[in-house]
Amino acid sequence: MSAPVLALDVGGTKLAAALVGPQGGVHRRTEVPTPRGDEAQVWSAVVDLLDQVRRGAEIRGVGVGSGGPMEWPSGVVSPLNIAEWRDFPLRDALAQRFRGLPVRVHNDAVCVAIGEHWRGAGRGTADLLGMVVSTGVGGGLVLGGRVVNGATGNAGHIGHVVVEPDGPECVCGGQGCLEAVARGPAIAAWAVARGWREPGATARQLAEDARGGDPVAVQAFAHAGNALGVAIASAVQLCDVETVVVGGGVSLAGPLLFDPLDSAYRRHAGLKFARETRVTLAALGQDAGLVGAAALLLAEDHYWSG
Repeated sequence: MSAPVLALDVGGTKLAAALVGPQGGVHRRTEVPTPRGDEAQVWSAVVDLLDQVRRGAEIRGVGVGSGGPMEWPSGVVSPLNIAEWRDFPLRDALAQRFRGLPVRVHNDAVCVAIGEHWRGAGRGTADLLGMVVSTGVGGGLVLGGRVVNGATGNAGHIGHVVVEPDGPECVCGGQGCLEAVARGPAIAAWAVARGWREPGATARQLAEDARGGDPVAVQAFAHAGNALGVAIASAVQLCDVETVVVGGGVSLAGPLLFDPLDSAYRRHAGLKFARETRVTLAALGQDAGLVGAAALLLAEDHYWSG
């Protein structure tokens, strides 16, 4: 069947959608800011976005990556960074909207891992950890060439590995989680607390200032990169993956983040097999989650068992 999948990526900062063809090609990609207000406003934005991208195209189904946690495979989502959605029945709502078509929903970071394994930086490897570092921090695992779901569909959620036991409180209710240290708003807040700009400044502005040599901005990315390296070293030595792929908006900071990440990883990854693991930037960029969401249908033998 040559029809594309209508893919949706639900994040705390933006909603993105596209048509994704059978070989992973992305078409009509469109994104809008994630609205703030109430549950209905977020749903309305999703519907408008999907209708705009589809524009009468014949599709084979709908694939979705959403911020978690979630109930899987039922697709009931409670994204930590979208307070308006708690126990929102996303899969059922989309199934009502697109009657007669399959709808599949998974964690957005799992979809990034799938996309990079299927068509990106992890193509040709059997075992991969994929990560998103953005408004939140998430992850997904592909082991033995197949996605690992876990008991509830939340396996690989590296954002809630503890990297600073006495560190900041996390939106999940824990303390010292990787997400509490390395997500974009947390990096910016860390810098603001040390005299960089006024509250409300963004991680994107922080990256610009760091590239210009601002010492606090540089130190903020070093702090976040160190936390990422610690978490990745722990995950690699637990799961024995060949490749770790890091994507999401914060990853676009490049060496500002990856140099301290690599240094911390090499310091903490003591086992020989872990030292041989490749840690790399996502090849698909901001499209990784959309490609992975589409693969829930386009390559279901490897990536869907719900």
